[in-house]
Amino acid sequence: MPTNAVKDYKRMADAIRVLSVDAIERSKSGHPGMPLGMADVATVLFSDFIKVTPQDAKWFNRDRFVLSAGHGSMLLYSVLYLLGYPDISIEDIKNFRQLGSKTAGHPEYGHLSGIDMTTGPLGQGISSAVGMALAERVLNARFGDSLCSHYTYVICGDGCLMEGISEEAISLAGHLQLNKLIVLWDNNNITIDGHVTDANSTDQLRRFEAVGWNTLSIDGHDHEATKAAITQAQQSSRPTLIACKTIIGYGAPTKSGTSKIHGSPLGAEETAGFKQNLHWTSAPFEVPADILSAWRQSTARVEGEYQAWQDAAQKAGAEFAAAIKGELPQGWNQELDKLKQQAIAEQTKVATRKASEMCLETIVPHIPTIIGGSADLAASNLTFVKGMKTITKDDYNGNNIMYGIREHAMGAIMNGLALHGGVIPYGGTFFVFSDYMRPAMRLSALMGLRVIYVLTHDSIGVGEDGPTHQPIEHLASYRAMPNIYTFRPCDVVETAEAWEIALSSEHTPSLLALSRQNLPTLRHTSSSNLSRKGAYVIAGDEQSRQATILATGSEVSIAVEAMTKLAAEGIKTAVVSMPCWELFEQQSEDYKISVLGTAPRVAIEAGSSFGWAKYTGDQGRIIALDDFGASGPATDLYRHFGLTADNLVSTIKTLIKG
Repeated sequence: MPTNAVKDYKRMADAIRVLSVDAIERSKSGHPGMPLGMADVATVLFSDFIKVTPQDAKWFNRDRFVLSAGHGSMLLYSVLYLLGYPDISIEDIKNFRQLGSKTAGHPEYGHLSGIDMTTGPLGQGISSAVGMALAERVLNARFGDSLCSHYTYVICGDGCLMEGISEEAISLAGHLQLNKLIVLWDNNNITIDGHVTDANSTDQLRRFEAVGWNTLSIDGHDHEATKAAITQAQQSSRPTLIACKTIIGYGAPTKSGTSKIHGSPLGAEETAGFKQNLHWTSAPFEVPADILSAWRQSTARVEGEYQAWQDAAQKAGAEFAAAIKGELPQGWNQELDKLKQQAIAEQTKVATRKASEMCLETIVPHIPTIIGGSADLAASNLTFVKGMKTITKDDYNGNNIMYGIREHAMGAIMNGLALHGGVIPYGGTFFVFSDYMRPAMRLSALMGLRVIYVLTHDSIGVGEDGPTHQPIEHLASYRAMPNIYTFRPCDVVETAEAWEIALSSEHTPSLLALSRQNLPTLRHTSSSNLSRKGAYVIAGDEQSRQATILATGSEVSIAVEAMTKLAAEGIKTAVVSMPCWELFEQQSEDYKISVLGTAPRVAIEAGSSFGWAKYTGDQGRIIALDDFGASGPATDLYRHFGLTADNLVSTIKTLIKG
């Protein structure tokens, strides 16, 4: 297709539609409604606006695209194939939703280079896009237009806007005036169960305007109107919502405009009628050469900007290169090592939330890419340290985000920050409120992102605030989640080791469960990071032990106290600190046996007993808390629930006597 030829948007959009229908028909599974309805908008967006280079799909200054309505994944797969991304072929389109296929049921980050985020859980995509747009502004403020200046585009549906997380995210985006964020809303008034108006009367345009967004409304099947709206959005000083009025399942003869086409294949008869309506005569999975050529040539407009960026990046120096690669600066942890040594020398006694703050004081000045924040709990989480600067709409050149009381959005936004690259996010709240972030935390783990969750007030040690604020089942639940490191450190040294591992783990998120109450320093050496092993003997008689005590966090000091009392009675025990079960499971069987020993084992933890039997065995004992806690001073609660050295001593003596 000559560069001066008039683009046939309709036929280009129909290519998306037909590929989507063919793939869904072949797999007998999928969601054709959205790809058919939003094909016109996607065609204008990708062929005229989005700045991408398929041959260098991870080019740092590309525009980001998030298909928040992830059920419509075939729209994205079709576009990537049509644009000529080298890692997606027509065979991949044919293998949609098959085991081992790159074209999974919902877009999965890492499967194809053109996918910027795993989506599917509604509301997560639009919320993480806020993090991407924020990262762009932060890095733009730091490195300038020539190195970081691009848009974040989102296609979302009514489901994304009805999920509560979207309100938190769009409100923060409006507050920070993230003007390079453009959301295209598939406004088709259809959900799985029927019409949107059956369950919702929200005026979405007024809602977005109320939180500081620019809003536009168009016919989503009018290509010129779509071009004009995106052009106008690019010039706005605020984030923009473009309401695209569409017909779900556009072109389907009997199912278009109804909920019947949302999540089911068209079927042979409907597919035939659909193709007849589009005047599409090519065989299944065949795209006419002129249409494919038009799509493939559409990214040529980006070549000049791509080359200019390459030249600028070469001149930018090592700091920019390291930032976009996610590398930590040389010697970033030297001050952290000194902190460990000092804690041992001075026998520092502080809460591990305070220990985390002490760690951050040594880390933040040496890692310019780190961005912290808290859900309005910085004074309790201790996530804001001296020298940090809060990001505002007037100055993005900072390293702290005031998320407000928005845990849902904070988790998703941190995912977006990490996905964008160039920054390393951490954020804090109370451990019990991690429930609000759990869907985003699960996506962190699923996508393999370096996101760090600072979760304080980790047990009944919260005290008087009572059961609503006392996490009981949370440790067990995160230990059950794949690919997330759940740390519960016992002192300053283990806290520093946890931070060191979390920051070094580029493909695994980390959770730091930190105490409110003061804990003694138990470690006697910091020459090696023992927490990397997940568990180790921290005290006692390792060789001739009669029992082994397993503990984490604040209960390790209780275990050591019990060990001392038992020793006075001639009973030899070893105390094993287990700050991270996931890392322990990665060790060799020989190492695990050497740590756990063969003597009877007793575990103690101020949380659910669930999971501990794996380590104590059938003959062992577990002192834990299968209850929601209670309101009262922490010391009284520990006695009430039997989390004491005396109870541990009694339990061990009974156990070894048989």
